[in-house]
Amino acid sequence: MKYKRILLKLSGEALMGDLQYGIDPKRLAEYADEIKQIHAKGVEIAIVIGGGNIFRGVAGASSGMDRVQGDYMGMLATVINGMALQGALEDKGMKTRLQTALKMESIAEPYIKRRADRHLEKGRIVIFGAGTGNPYFTTDTAAVLRGIEINANVILKGTRVDGVYDSDPEKNASAVKFDFISFEDVLKKGLNVMDTTAFTLSQENKLPIVVFDMNKVGNLLKICEGENIGTVVNI
Repeated sequence: MKYKRILLKLSGEALMGDLQYGIDPKRLAEYADEIKQIHAKGVEIAIVIGGGNIFRGVAGASSGMDRVQGDYMGMLATVINGMALQGALEDKGMKTRLQTALKMESIAEPYIKRRADRHLEKGRIVIFGAGTGNPYFTTDTAAVLRGIEINANVILKGTRVDGVYDSDPEKNASAVKFDFISFEDVLKKGLNVMDTTAFTLSQENKLPIVVFDMNKVGNLLKICEGENIGTVVNI
């Protein structure tokens, strides 16, 4: 396998599947199957999940809500998603641990780096909830931060599109996809891979990012085996 330890970033919206809101059990089960394939090959898996399918702090702030309050609500949304994903993975026979950046001991462990490490070494899947635990930081930033802390080999950002394009492929049919691109070029071209905070953190710590289509069956396994799927952003 090309990667021994990965940090998989899933957006909250991805969990909606065909629904307009909330969590689609069918989509959850599909993701659990994909994750099971790489887990069976011995890949150590940590997951950070967004909360956009339930609540987004930025959206709340734009309609007059206090941004800090909104962000905390968003963090709680990621915990709901984390619990749903935990349930789906355990249904398929995988051992998981949910760790949260905000303490809520009755449902999850607090985030402790060394403990997360041990879980991963023992083959458990670790889901990190509640973002970084701080307002104004996205779950993309949380994903990169946790990826660095646990020494992941790569951040795998599962999205709806199959990589990074020079313009939005959903709006522009002639958009060109990059197979490989440097951090510098992404910034120069003003491309949207992650928010600037997350992206810069990844760049400074030389942690590569792979952007790929999580909804295409088999993609996750192919990436871990070293196939050229999606877009690799590297130094």
